[in-house]
Amino acid sequence: MFGSCVPLRQLVLKVHSRCDLACDHCYVYEHADQSWSSRPKQISAETISWTALRLAEHAKTHQLASVQVILHGGEPLLAGPHRLRAICEELATALRGVCDLDLRIHTNAVRLNPRHLDVFAEFDVRVGISLDGDRAANDRHRVFVDGRSSYDQVLDAIALLNEARYRRLYAGILCTIDVRNDPIAVYDALAELRPPRIDFLLPHSTWNSPPPRPSHTTATPYADWLLAVHDRWSAQGHPMPVRIFDSILSTLSGGPSLTEAMGLESADVVVVETDGTYEQADSLKTAYEGGPVTGMDVFRHTLDEVASHPGLRARQLGLAGLCDSCRACPVVRSCGGGLFAHRYRDETGFDNPSVFCADLMQLIHSIDARTGASGNRAIQGFDALADGTDDGTAARILTEARRGVTQVLLSDLGEELRNRTDRLWDASWELFEELWTRDRDLLEPLLSHPYTRTWVMRGLDRTASPDHLASLVAAASLASGARVEVPVRNGFVHLPGAGRLGVPAVEGTVTVTMDDLRGPHWEPLRRVRDQGLDVALDDLDPHRDCFGAPVLSRLDDEETERWRLGILGSWELIRKALPAVADSMEAGVRVITPLAAPADSRLTPGGGFGALGVGFSHDPVRLAVDLVHGFRIGILDALLDVCDLYEEADVHTGALLSDTYARAATDALRPKPVDSRRTREQWEELSAAASLTALGQRFVAGIGHSL
Repeated sequence: MFGSCVPLRQLVLKVHSRCDLACDHCYVYEHADQSWSSRPKQISAETISWTALRLAEHAKTHQLASVQVILHGGEPLLAGPHRLRAICEELATALRGVCDLDLRIHTNAVRLNPRHLDVFAEFDVRVGISLDGDRAANDRHRVFVDGRSSYDQVLDAIALLNEARYRRLYAGILCTIDVRNDPIAVYDALAELRPPRIDFLLPHSTWNSPPPRPSHTTATPYADWLLAVHDRWSAQGHPMPVRIFDSILSTLSGGPSLTEAMGLESADVVVVETDGTYEQADSLKTAYEGGPVTGMDVFRHTLDEVASHPGLRARQLGLAGLCDSCRACPVVRSCGGGLFAHRYRDETGFDNPSVFCADLMQLIHSIDARTGASGNRAIQGFDALADGTDDGTAARILTEARRGVTQVLLSDLGEELRNRTDRLWDASWELFEELWTRDRDLLEPLLSHPYTRTWVMRGLDRTASPDHLASLVAAASLASGARVEVPVRNGFVHLPGAGRLGVPAVEGTVTVTMDDLRGPHWEPLRRVRDQGLDVALDDLDPHRDCFGAPVLSRLDDEETERWRLGILGSWELIRKALPAVADSMEAGVRVITPLAAPADSRLTPGGGFGALGVGFSHDPVRLAVDLVHGFRIGILDALLDVCDLYEEADVHTGALLSDTYARAATDALRPKPVDSRRTREQWEELSAAASLTALGQRFVAGIGHSL
């Protein structure tokens, strides 16, 4: 459906389809798709007008704050300054009052002169220049048709851009890697030109047409080449951003990808050719003849229609759109499977890792080892977690990490059930993928709900019904107006995180809408709120039975009030005795599930730190101890998702670590000398454990500080 697309925020506009250089690595002219030869040399005024109209209506429909338009080719400067000015003016006029316009141009720069730059200064057009390094590196590929060098003309153009009057227009340099070139010579030559940014690009290749790998090099020549550059760049103190390195550092630290070539972000770029046809990313020209084709054009189709094209949607599925080996890969969040085009193989299409897979893995692992980026993210607030002074930051970080793990596990379950003949599962999975493509923020509560992970783990073990996915996606999507078919369990439809709906049927399925949740048969979860505390009292979720003790059934109003007052009283004690722990709990805990008896702390916490299962106690100290104990055990469990603290086979050390970490906090709630002495003795035994990793030793030392 056209209304469910990911908005397109970047448009590549082909203003001229020919080029004045004959670069032998060019994906437009030298790869599988040769459609350029049948297109007009120059874009027409009518095509520009329609493109501007389509872009403005798309930005208005989706209330976009800004859009980026990249003037491209061929070589866009062949259009001439006068034509380029008309194009910029048409786009600026159409988008004025609608959204901001970020105009850019990618050029080989051999024709760049002050007349072009004066036009670009008028419309704030940022200029990106293609240059492959020093003269020797550049002239290996980027030459005129008669073999003449383009190097001097490009350096003259960059000198112009570095003049004070034009410097603000200088966007950076794009450099295609050739591992035969000296990486240090290439980097030094580019750095000398004072670019605001450098983009190092892997040469466009597929499994059918693999990248050159000189026989004398290692198995990962592209990683080795980039790592040599990285080390030089780091030694100089990162004098300018380098997109591929910055993207890896960002994703390793839990942030977004900064390039289409890596990471799991949705692709949001479309190309308009000189004849007005819409195409997918230019890099798909590498794959096969017609690879980028959409069959649509600006004269007859809106950008919403293009955004709904299956090819674009395939590049917006994130983790779910990757092959099995990529989804299971430890660096997938940084790599993202590599550039979509680089995954292509005739037999299997794009359902493959990148042809640069080994290089990307080596590059990411090596940068991580050099910088500690993933460790910095995973243990941000690490010492504060250990010694009990965290202000909630670490809990939020671990929530993100656990959500990511749940996403991977859910993708694994989806893959396992891919060929399962089940109408409800297929419909639910299709809706999940649609939500992921359309508005993945709707799925955040689904993926971070503590009992989603419990269900997924049980689904992978074949001990839970996959039909529960329908309940989860219903809980995520009903507010957006969806009608969702959901399973019935003992006369109820369960919407995790929200409540349950009584229905006439005992089993089977029913279709539910938001209106059904406004009627008398709807039973919402009750909440406990006070100052920073806001948790659900979950006595309904079908997968809340994960604490090693029987769960209580639906509480009546009197029981609910008893639980609410008991939790509030205990929370007040926690705030007074352990203010930092209280901050962390308020940041991380989403659910408290009433149990008929205390939780079994020997079990791995089913809900992690996001869900606490406790038995009721009239003693507020006892209840406070159980709440903090469950939270600390859950924090440690989540921490072990992202870093190793001890050798996994050493069960005794694992149990001792869990109990000591929990007791280091709960002793403050029940300060008896005998308790404190026991905790100190456990800590001393733990400190001497041979199976602790270096990170584990640091964590245990932090516990000691708190004692």
